[in-house]
Amino acid sequence: MNQTCNQWLSRCNRQLMRLSFLALTGILLMPLWASAQGNLLITPRRIVFEGNQSAQEINLANTGQDTAVYSVSFVQYQMNEDGSFTEIDVPAEGQLFADKFLRYFPRTVTLAPGEAQMVRMQLRRTSDFTDGEYRSHLYFRAVPQERPLGLDDELTDTTAIGIRITPIFGITIPVIIRSGDLEANVTIDNMSLEPITDSTATLHLTFNRTGNRSVFGDITVDYDPASGKTTQVGLVRGVAVYTPNQRRDFKMELKYPAGFKGGKLVVKYSGAEENDKNMLAEKAMIVE
Repeated sequence: MNQTCNQWLSRCNRQLMRLSFLALTGILLMPLWASAQGNLLITPRRIVFEGNQSAQEINLANTGQDTAVYSVSFVQYQMNEDGSFTEIDVPAEGQLFADKFLRYFPRTVTLAPGEAQMVRMQLRRTSDFTDGEYRSHLYFRAVPQERPLGLDDELTDTTAIGIRITPIFGITIPVIIRSGDLEANVTIDNMSLEPITDSTATLHLTFNRTGNRSVFGDITVDYDPASGKTTQVGLVRGVAVYTPNQRRDFKMELKYPAGFKGGKLVVKYSGAEENDKNMLAEKAMIVE
């Protein structure tokens, strides 16, 4: 009996870990300007303090049908070369955490259906604040509602053990502080094309970043035939390479027109931040 229960509990734990992983994956891969997970809508999805900025506001909105409670806290992430994130406690070499220079209020938000509320954030330049780029991630975590007594599910088998698995959803957004004379340069290499069907293909490439600040931009891919009109065949918005990473491998799907043969693909990586709309990198590849 004990062995059977232990096996069943082990399966439940594995399922819970899988649900947590899926929720976290959804948190980190948000391509839109307004991040949304579950019924929480957040605008904007990036906070950057530059120059004399000392205060920012984040708008939260409940798009669901039930009242929801969210706790607000900081987490620290390191970007991997494939663009995924790993939660860390100690900064990597060349990485600076931003949270100790930031205050925010409130730390818990309760939103009725259709209700919105601001979270206000303030930058504190303390005595140990030096020039550089600092980054932490603000985490909005849904707080599960407690079920009233008497509403627990009844077990038809009184000898069984009941466990209710409740996935916890949330969203993280990066908060970046920049101070001093910072710069970054980006190049693109290792471009290759992996055809999937007659009309789609996967483009593989690598971003190489140098300098003392991260980059954030949009990728466009144009097909320039040997003769004829240039056509946009790919677009991905909001691609970052965070410090201290010097490399990020990336892949994206292309949808190209009929007769996609010959000519070249032109990849452009342009800045997507309000004060940086310049071309960050450009690379062409001949199509056989």
